[in-house]
Amino acid sequence: MDEVRHFLDDPLVVKLLTLAVGLVVIVAAVRLLQRAIGDRVHDSGRRYQVRKAFAFVGYLATVILVITVFSARLSSLTVALGVAGAGIAFALQEVIASVAGWVAVTFSNFYGPGDRVQLGGIQGDVIDIGLLRTTLMECGAWVRGDLYNGRIVRVANSFVFKEPVFNYSADFPFLWDEVVVPIRYGTDHRRAKAIAETVLAEEVGVLADTSLRAWRTLVGKYRLEDAQTTPMVSVTTTDNYVALILRYVVDYRRRRATKDRIVDRILRDFADTGGGVALYGTVVDVTSLPPVEVRVAGR
Repeated sequence: MDEVRHFLDDPLVVKLLTLAVGLVVIVAAVRLLQRAIGDRVHDSGRRYQVRKAFAFVGYLATVILVITVFSARLSSLTVALGVAGAGIAFALQEVIASVAGWVAVTFSNFYGPGDRVQLGGIQGDVIDIGLLRTTLMECGAWVRGDLYNGRIVRVANSFVFKEPVFNYSADFPFLWDEVVVPIRYGTDHRRAKAIAETVLAEEVGVLADTSLRAWRTLVGKYRLEDAQTTPMVSVTTTDNYVALILRYVVDYRRRRATKDRIVDRILRDFADTGGGVALYGTVVDVTSLPPVEVRVAGR
C-alpha cells in the first residue's frame, strides 16, 4: 500500500494518469456526439461535415489537454524543444505541407466530399478528406469513360500546392461535350444536321435552362464571358468527309450515358433515311490474287 501511495505521489505519474483519463473522456465524448448526430442528420453530406467537425474539436481538445498538463515542464524545456522542433519540422516537411493543404482545402473551397476532381494526376470522386490525405474513388485508368474502376486512391493534401486541382463539379456542375459524326460526301448534309439538332433537343435540351442559370451565377462570381449552353450543331469539311460537330452541356456524372444515347439515336435516325444520309467509312475489299509466275534469268 505504501508503494502505491509513493508511486502516486510522483508528479509525473499524476500528470500521465490525468492525461490518460482526459484522453479517454475526449475520445468517448467525440464518438458519442458523432453517433448521436449520425442518427439525427439524414443528409449524408451534412452528416460527414458534422462528424469531421467533432473530430477536429477532439484533436484540438487533446492538444490543449497536453499543453495544460505539461505546461510547467514545457516551459523549462523551451530551448531544447525549439531545437528539436526545427529538426522535426525539417524531417516531417511533407507531413506539415499536407496539414497545411488540409487547412487550405477546408477553408478555401478547393473541393469537398462528393466533388469529382483530378488531383495529383488521379481522377475520381472525393469520398473523404483527412488531415494528411484526400481519399478518391478513382475513375478511368483501364476503364474507359468516367466510370469507377473500383480502386480507392489516397492523395497527399500537399498536392494542392504542387499541381493544378481540376474540379468538375464545384461551382458549375456541368461539362461541355462533343460528338463528331462523319457524313459521306454526296449525301444530304442539311437533313443530317436537322436530324442531329432534333436528337440533341430531345436528349439534352432540358438541361439548357438549368445550366444557363448555373452559368450566370458563375459569371457573377468570376470574370467570365457569356457562353452558349443550348445544344448546337456545326458543319465542317475534311479531305474525306463532312463532319457534324454536336456540342452540348451535360451533367458531369452522366457524360458517358448521355453520349451513348445521342450516338444510338443518330445511328438509328440516319438508318431510317433509307440512304439519304450515309455515314462515312473506309471499306477495304480483300480478294484473292491470281498466281504469279516468277522466272529467273539464265535458268
